[in-house]
Amino acid sequence: MATGTIRYWAAAKAAAKTAEEPYSARTLAEALDAVRERHPGELTRVLLRCSFLVNEEPVGKRPHDSVELTEGGTVEVLPPFAGG
Repeated sequence: MATGTIRYWAAAKAAAKTAEEPYSARTLAEALDAVRERHPGELTRVLLRCSFLVNEEPVGKRPHDSVELTEGGTVEVLPPFAGG
């Protein structure tokens, strides 16, 4: 089990009501399951539209259960946004 930080941006930050929080999980899927349990409602809906960076690397279309998290790592939760 790895521990690290989840950072929320834009609509995800507003829905989570925090800019960041810790994770304790083996994979991105486990971390996101824990997020959904802690923040039911709006954040769960926002996550459906988000992209993710794990340790600054895009997750892309990889299955979230195949993305391993590292000790001291960072997960960035990025909702779609305009501009640029």
